[in-house]
Amino acid sequence: MTMLSHRTFYRVIYGDTDNMGHAYYANYFRWFEIGRTELFRHLGLPYREVESRGILLPVSEAFCKFRQSVRYDDLIMIETALDEGVRAGMKFNYKLWDEGGSVLLADGYTRHACVNSAGRVVRPPALLSAFIQKCRESGS
Repeated sequence: MTMLSHRTFYRVIYGDTDNMGHAYYANYFRWFEIGRTELFRHLGLPYREVESRGILLPVSEAFCKFRQSVRYDDLIMIETALDEGVRAGMKFNYKLWDEGGSVLLADGYTRHACVNSAGRVVRPPALLSAFIQKCRESGS
């Protein structure tokens, strides 16, 4: 089950492509990160603030299903949603769309552990619990 979703746009630059003119596969995960960062910002909690409080969210698992090719200068829509069904850490679901939102280009997810500044895995602190609650209240 997912909650609020947030959309942001990204223009594919030449450096995102391989020598065949298609977006290099690793960039899809970078676009997922852009979507995740913008979701945090949209809800009033810039990721920089999370880190400044000694909380890190390293990726523990990542998946992407490539559905349609993305090329240089394409404008893509990155849709990001926090997955409510995860109890430990956080999981974000992503969909990459063409600029009109009619063609699904890729979809996937990332899972994140909550780690303190000493590198120990911890339960999501109050700051993130409040963020999750805000996602619930904002609902999609």
